[in-house]
Amino acid sequence: MAENRPVSAVASDYSTPAASLPALDAPLEPPRASYLNPGPSINDSPRDSLAPSVTGQDNDKESGHTPALSAVLLPAAKDSEAVPSSDAPRSPFYRRPVWLAIALGALVALILIIILPVYFTVIHKSSGSQSNISNNSGSPAPSSSTTTNANAPRPTSTPNPNAITGGDGSTIISGNTTFVYSNAFGGIWYQDPNDPFNNNAYPNSWTPPLNTSWNWATNKVFGVNLGGLFVLEPFITPALFEKYPTATDEWSISVAMAADTGPGGGLQSQLEAHYDTFVTEQDIAQIAGAGLNWIRVPIPFWAIEVWPGEPFLAQVCWKYILRLFEWARKYGIRILLDLHTIPGSQNAFNHSGRGGQINFMNGIMGIANAQRTLDYIRIITEFISQPQYRELIPVFGIINEPLISTIGRPQLTAFYLHAYNIIRGITGVGDGNGPYISIHDGFTGVAAWANFLPGADRIMLDTHPYFAFNGQTNTAPITGNDGSGAQGGIWPKQACAWAGDIKTSQTGFGVTISGEFSSGYTPCGLFLLGTGDATTVQGTCLPSIQWQTWTPDIKAGVREFTLASMDALQNWFFWTWKVGNSSVSGTVESPLWSYQLGLENGWIPTDPRAAQGVCETLGVANGPFSGAYSAWQTGGAGAGTIDPAVAALYPWPPTTLSGVAGDIYAALPTYTPTGVISTLPPPQLTPSVSEGDGWFNPQDAAGAMVTVAGCSYPNAWDSVGAVAPTVACPAGAGVVTAPPRVPTTAAVTSRAVATTVA
Repeated sequence: MAENRPVSAVASDYSTPAASLPALDAPLEPPRASYLNPGPSINDSPRDSLAPSVTGQDNDKESGHTPALSAVLLPAAKDSEAVPSSDAPRSPFYRRPVWLAIALGALVALILIIILPVYFTVIHKSSGSQSNISNNSGSPAPSSSTTTNANAPRPTSTPNPNAITGGDGSTIISGNTTFVYSNAFGGIWYQDPNDPFNNNAYPNSWTPPLNTSWNWATNKVFGVNLGGLFVLEPFITPALFEKYPTATDEWSISVAMAADTGPGGGLQSQLEAHYDTFVTEQDIAQIAGAGLNWIRVPIPFWAIEVWPGEPFLAQVCWKYILRLFEWARKYGIRILLDLHTIPGSQNAFNHSGRGGQINFMNGIMGIANAQRTLDYIRIITEFISQPQYRELIPVFGIINEPLISTIGRPQLTAFYLHAYNIIRGITGVGDGNGPYISIHDGFTGVAAWANFLPGADRIMLDTHPYFAFNGQTNTAPITGNDGSGAQGGIWPKQACAWAGDIKTSQTGFGVTISGEFSSGYTPCGLFLLGTGDATTVQGTCLPSIQWQTWTPDIKAGVREFTLASMDALQNWFFWTWKVGNSSVSGTVESPLWSYQLGLENGWIPTDPRAAQGVCETLGVANGPFSGAYSAWQTGGAGAGTIDPAVAALYPWPPTTLSGVAGDIYAALPTYTPTGVISTLPPPQLTPSVSEGDGWFNPQDAAGAMVTVAGCSYPNAWDSVGAVAPTVACPAGAGVVTAPPRVPTTAAVTSRAVATTVA
């Protein structure tokens, strides 16, 4: 997510900078429009409950049980507010004859007569010892090869430090915090210190466990981003930026924090406090309890290293990223790992590390910054392709939101193809060999990417549709209706307009997801458009910010817009899970962007499956994609067979570069791969467990990019308008035999960026 995104004027073309996604085990009953449902509650829509299947069996056929759908995160409403109804379907047992209840009561009484004496004389006496308890149910822990959604352990609310698995109502001990796992959707957590890479867990009954392959043709992504955690954004963590009013991005706030030597100052101490507390294990448990099954995790390149002159906190966040990986594994949440920041900036937005200029694939340092970026893509690929992580992290977003209007379509395609070749050179081709590669549409819309590199192995397209950044004030009300009686005014139908392009892209490109979207239909919110824009917190924006005063009608409208967006996008990640409080007001001032806040207050659905069919009820007839992907698109037959003639159209490096005149192109400064490559270290576990060494393919022994002796380099972050070189770097750069990879240590090993003799 970003400030000052490019403007697109036409709503049907995503209306935003991002012209910028598989099915449930059993089909849902076709929903009715929410406005046909009587009553004032914003959650009363029949879409919010799952109807029994036509066979009369559980909706989740394979799990063998029907998930309970109670609103697990919403607080009790005040008397003055409309009380949201539960998303759970009404139990069918209320229709049973009375005699059945009497018979069951008699049976229970008989069981109690037999069991209670045994319990108090035998079982109760031995309950003090828990040394042999393996899970909360008291039954043996399921093995990784046999665990399915059908055999979830019985939950318990009794703390058990020896438990390795549990379900709804079980108690979680996380460091010094204890909380109850609330998951009404049949999910289980699983964590065994003697088997730390166990993938038995699943977040809900309709999502396969981590040890079962994700099927893009049949499974649905219901995800949230963890924005603002490892890559700071002013509107997500406003308190940090309110403390340093001149800061606009992570570059400038890092400089300000490092210069702050007073109490509570310092760069590392402040950022580590943020990494440690902004998203906790309880957040991940709540994400699972909200019916979600994926998280998209934006990470910075400085998790690996920084080069001289860059103020970012190097390497420190990696240990917190590793911790997050294990929390996600514990609750069965899959990860799309997204490289969110790029050396030189890929879009000039604040979330790229430094706003202002694009120096990636643009201008004098465009190729050099791309070379360095490819190193980081390679290092991350090596780590997540290890068997310990390949099921947990099935997708790698290799660059977030490159601005194609500046970079150029052929140039960006050349970069994507070269990155693809590097990744598949490490992992091999075919299903299970390394992650899916997620590429962003560059704000051109998904239609422009149809027939992209036919035969490529598992590339997916990511798009980020937003109304908030279309350059308009978007003052049309979210209450009332558009003439059809629907809630949400004009906004739900406008969101549904995305569905046609998404469906077409699923056929023309392949797997297509929405890596970002939100409930934000307006550009309103503290720092949403940057720290220097006050228009987003005053005037017409006030009603969109003061969520404490929202009426049930407003909440119902926002909820309908959100549901329509989910239905249209099919496979999605909401931006973002949480927004921090302002230090001035003490409350969230960008409420339309916080999934957690919306859950707690009723404008986010407690069950994301409630979105299915919303657009159809609004008259937008674009049903979900049929799931008929070509085999090569999902790692099957033909994967990895890009036509050489097509590949030849996009050589690396590209023959031209945006912002560079043809007569100086050959003299551009570049780096040479003669340095020592960094390795991301694994977590430090017990000696009996193999953590891997952070490097999947030992045959990948090329060196890291370093500067070349005698080559002149302008500022890699400020080279737009710099004096162009007139002489090429010394001949022979890049042909020196690379040194070996640095052995993994407890911290990321960062090579020295010293001048290298070519």
